[in-house]
Formats: sequence, structure tokens, C-alpha cells
Amino acid sequence: MSDLVVDPKRPVSWPSFSLGNGWRGVAGALAGDWHRLPLWLPVALGIGILGYFSRTTEPSGVWWLLPAPVLAAALLLRHRPWLGWALGYAGVVLLGFALAGWHAARMPPPLELPRRAVVLEGQVERVEKLPKGLRVTLGAARLGPDEPPLVRILRIRLRDDDPLQPMPGERLRVRALVREPSAPVQPGGWDFQRDAFFSGLGGSGFALGAAERLGEAAAPRPFARLRRCIEQRVMAAVPGGGGAVAAALLTGSQSGIPKEDMQAMRDSGLAHLLSVSGLHIAIVMGLGFGLLRFGIALVPALALRFDSKVVAAPGGLLLGFGYLLLTGLQVPMLRSFAMAAVVTLGVMLGRRALSLRVLAAAAVVVMAIQPAALLGPSFQMSFAAVLVLIAWAEASGRWMASWRRGDEWWRRPTVLAGGMVLTSLLAGLATTPYGLHHFGRLQLYGVAANMAAVPVTSFLVMPAGMLAVAAMPFGLEAVPLRLMGLGVELILWVARTVASWPGAAISAMPIPPAGLALTSLGLLWLCLWRARWRLLGLPMLVLGLGSAVLVTPPDLLISADGKLIALRLEDGLLLQRTSGASGFVRANWLRSLGEEEAEALPASAAREDGALQCDALVCRFQPRPEVAAVLLLRTAKPKRGQDPAEIRSEPYCGQAALLVSGEPIRGRCRNSRTLDRFSVWRNGAHAVWLLPGEARVVSDREWRGSRPWVPPPPVPAARRAAAALSSGAAAPRVDPAP
Repeated sequence: MSDLVVDPKRPVSWPSFSLGNGWRGVAGALAGDWHRLPLWLPVALGIGILGYFSRTTEPSGVWWLLPAPVLAAALLLRHRPWLGWALGYAGVVLLGFALAGWHAARMPPPLELPRRAVVLEGQVERVEKLPKGLRVTLGAARLGPDEPPLVRILRIRLRDDDPLQPMPGERLRVRALVREPSAPVQPGGWDFQRDAFFSGLGGSGFALGAAERLGEAAAPRPFARLRRCIEQRVMAAVPGGGGAVAAALLTGSQSGIPKEDMQAMRDSGLAHLLSVSGLHIAIVMGLGFGLLRFGIALVPALALRFDSKVVAAPGGLLLGFGYLLLTGLQVPMLRSFAMAAVVTLGVMLGRRALSLRVLAAAAVVVMAIQPAALLGPSFQMSFAAVLVLIAWAEASGRWMASWRRGDEWWRRPTVLAGGMVLTSLLAGLATTPYGLHHFGRLQLYGVAANMAAVPVTSFLVMPAGMLAVAAMPFGLEAVPLRLMGLGVELILWVARTVASWPGAAISAMPIPPAGLALTSLGLLWLCLWRARWRLLGLPMLVLGLGSAVLVTPPDLLISADGKLIALRLEDGLLLQRTSGASGFVRANWLRSLGEEEAEALPASAAREDGALQCDALVCRFQPRPEVAAVLLLRTAKPKRGQDPAEIRSEPYCGQAALLVSGEPIRGRCRNSRTLDRFSVWRNGAHAVWLLPGEARVVSDREWRGSRPWVPPPPVPAARRAAAALSSGAAAPRVDPAP
């Protein structure tokens, strides 16, 4: 491996195995692209992290000891390139696996919160403006005066009519109803409990009464009070949705943006402007860098003695670091700042500022700090967009340089306009697979919307916002905030206009995880290599993007509370919904199945194709003639003293492959396979695939397994109380069975 490091111009001598021309072609391609091999080290680290999260059980501690000897062996074998690199990649994969496990092990366990209302006391760590009211984040909260402080934070939505305006650092007392983070809405869905586990969130809820300020507590988190003050001043100067968007651009909090404005930004492809990322930090650091260089140039004594670029670069980086802290260390900002730090170092050393190696270093930094971020859309979309843009810049550098040559007046405007269009197009194409996987929607006019909105953001909104923040200590922020508000209103107008165009955002079947992995591999293969074999990434991209057609969606879904049951037919989705069913679960089901709307399950109907036959008490569901049938017991109001399951379950026992009910059946059909309220209470949401002669049932607990963020199976209250009495301990807080 010394040849790989010492002389980049000398070709690598790979071992020659007698495997024919195919192997010699691969070896030749690797020999020509050996200097690109380090770019795959972050990929190997990510594979290890994904390997940890794909398990259904916690790995043994032995796995944490494996990376060191494997990496040491790779160093010892550095003079044998093929074997050395293979061991190096294996060691980095193991390192990613161990890194994710270490982060999980150091996190505090999830909370077990009471089901009744409690009086909370805690320190305000953050205050977020909502479209109506406020939401506070409480740290070191107590569930009672004699209870110990909780090891995780709680988020409480205050009442809309609460006049209290808390600030970070104060202590509050409020009577509230709190719940643990919810489980996935379906097996294989987004894991909110895992996300909360790694973010430190213990639960959320809403206030039942007015909050009471108890006084000042310890010093708040850095920049928390400043963030709240900026939000208040921005919202006072720019009312309505424009003020909420302006505050989001400066502080990173999107909670106050009205629902209709947020939907318009998403459907028009402009939602990335609300998530502070590379564009925003580039504007902040670029303006700071330019102003510092301009100031140095105004002082001849400084301009003649110092290189203004070298002096201004650290100042711009310091300004970017402040913006990073102000916006709360979000994943896109971590990536952008890590890249900015390496770029700044390159500028100071006179080296190339932006390259794929800089992006690789930023990826390693973000994954080392937040391994779980790799699973989220923010990490995936931001890195994919920057990867494609840098790879295109490297591949088209000479061609673009030739376009800039010449004295014709039209060349520079053409290059600038073409660059904006191409940047929007490439970034949109790069993020499309991840948007399809996570959100199941395609924005068709994102390029047009970005061409109009990005220049407004770059040249009006963000500069005015920076000027307003600088003027706030002197109380002079009103004028720049009005300018910022005008720019934001223009962006919102663009978003609403584009979102109203026909087919602006269409629902599509999400790409499955395996298809997304293949798409990501194809994208990496196409961008990280330079030899012609990089074109092998194109078929990977095509296969990954088309993998949704190979997925068979479940025929039946039942929510974790049994209040929502979905039946999938060839021409749409039918829902049985009882009082209190979650609209959030419904929306996620529609998105995961690629549907726009769902119809209510008819009270009494029979389809001509025989797929569904319903009466007042039961529905027989058989979507295809060759598969097994399911009987769905309808929700009906029983007479006083009657159990709904008792009057409806027994006559239908054994008449179908599966008996489904949103209410408890309580073992009255012991010879039939059942899925009822107790099933989902114990094991979460369920999905059912109907096969010839049988029904394949998968629960959320079966899908996720036993992990630190997955709560253990619940135990009925009577059984837990009896166990506590038999052991002589005080009866614990228990959750009633359904």
C-alpha cells in the first residue's frame, strides 16, 4: 500500500489471478482509480452503522473489540494493496457497527410515563412558536415534588390561551398529560421511538391548565435564550406565516410555520429552503468573508502586509460556527460546517477548496457524532445533493472553463443562468429517490420554483436577516426585517403558485429500503469513480428506482390502538375508523401505499368481483380469488352490560383464515387465528398479506425485535399489581389493559 500513498502517478500492480478477462478488467479499472479508494471509507462506515440498526437483537460486546485488530492487520499489510484495502474496509465497517452500538449504550433508557395527568416541574431548555400557542422543552423535569428528575427531556404544548411567555432558563410548573414517543404506524414504518431515543426525548404532551413560572434556574443552554429573543422580534416585525418562515431561516425552528404554507413549500420543491443547510451557511459565511476582505482592503497598511483571503477565512468560519449553534446543531448544518471547516483550512493553505474528499471528511464527522442521522432524510438528501454537484463540477470542469473564455457579453450571464438551472436540476434528481422513500411524493416543478426562489433567498432574504440580527442589540432591526419579510412573502407566493399547478406533487409508491440501498450504491458508484466503469452505476440507479413495482403492499393494516383498519383493494383503499382514530396514522398509511385518498368502509355492500361483502356486523374480505379470506368484525354499539366481542365473535370462529377485530375477542375463538385489540396492545401495529390458503401476519414488535428503544411487551395491570404484592413491594404505576 506504500505505492498507493507515495506516488499517485505510478500505476498499482494488482495481483494477477487466472480468472479471465473479467478479473483483469476489474483489476485494471481499480489500478486506474486507486486514488479514489479513500472516498469509499465513509461508505464502509455507513454500511457498518446500517448493519447495527438492521438487527432485531442487540449484538454481543465482542463486536466492539473487533475493529482494532482488523484495522491493525490492514496497516501491517499495507504493502499488499488488495489485501490491505480489503481488510481496511472490513475494519471500517466493524468500526461503524461498534460506533452505533456505543452511542446506543450511552443513551439513557426510555421513560415509563404515567397515563394519568401529572403536575410537572422542570427547567425550560427551549421555547418554540407554534401556529397557535407555544411548545416548551423541559429538562430535569419532575413528575411530582418527591420524584427524582427525569433523565430525558419532555416537550409540552402550552394552552393556546396561556398568557405566559416563558424564556429558556426559567423553571415552570404545569399540569399536563404526557405520553412516550409513539411506535411506528405500521411494521417497517419510520421508527419515532428510535429517533426520540437518540435525540434524548422522553415524551411529549399538552398542558391541561395554565403554566406557572417558578423563577430562574440554572443557566440555559448556549444560544437558547438568544434564539428565543430573535424569534420574538422577527414575529413582532413580520406577522403571519412570513414571520414564521423568516424565524425558521434564522433560528432553524419550523414549528411556527402554518400548515398550508408548509404544504405549499413541500409540493413546490422548496422545503429545503426551510431546513437550514449548506445554502444558508454558505450565504452567511460568504457574506462575512466578503465583508472582512473588503474591510481589510480599505486599510492600506493591512492590505499590503497580510493576505486578505487568509485573514478573512477564519472570520467567516467563526461566523458560520455561531450560526451553527444558533440553529441547534441540525444534521445538514453539521455537514455544511464540517465541509466549511475543511474548505477554510484549504484556503489558508492554498489548496483546492471543495472536493469529494472534503465531503467524505464531513460525512465521517457527522456519522461519528450522530450515527442514527444516517437513517433520516435530512442526512441522505443533503449529502446526495452535494455529492452529485461536486462530482458534476469535477467531470465538467474543462468544459465549463471553455464556456467562460471569450469576450462576448452573453457568456457570463448564460453560464450563470445555466448554472442555476443545472444546479437545481441535479440536486432535485439526486434527492428524488430519498424523497420517494421517505415521503412517497414527487415534485415535478421543483426546478422552476428553485430558479425563482433561490436567488431571492441568496440576495435578499438571508443578507437582510443577517443585517437584522446584527442590528438587534441596538434596536434597529425593524427596516431589515421588513425587507426580509418582503423576500419571504415573495418566496411563499412562488411556492403557492407552483404548488397550484396541475400535477405539482403526485403520490407514488415509496421505494423499499433494499431499493434505496441499491439506488444509493449506484449513485456513489457513478460519482466516486472516474474510470469508464463508473457507468455501471446507471443500471443500479434504474433498478433501485424501479424496485417499488416489486413490492407487494399489505392487504390489511391495523393501527396500534385498533381504531383504524385499512383494507387494500385493486382500485383503492377502504378504512374502518372509530372515534379517536389518529389522522396522523391515516396520512402515513396513505403515503406508504401511494394513495391520495381513502374511502370509508361501507355499512352494507357487496362488490361484483366478490372481493368485499359487508353487513352491519361483519365484512368478508378476499381481494383476489386465489388468496385466503379474512373476516373483519365491525364496530357496533352494544347494549348495556354486553361485551361487543361476545355478541359478535363466536358465530364467525373458524370461518376464515384470519378473524380481525378492533375490539378484544378475549380468547373466545381458540381454534381460529385472531387479530384483535389485545394483539395490537401487546405488539403494536400489524400488517397482513393474504396468500393462497393462509394469512401472513407481521407485527411491529416482530419487525423491530428487542432493541434499547423498543418498549418491552406490556403487562396487564392486575398481573403487575399481583406480582408487586407477592414480592412485598409497593404497587407500581400500571397501564390498564384495553
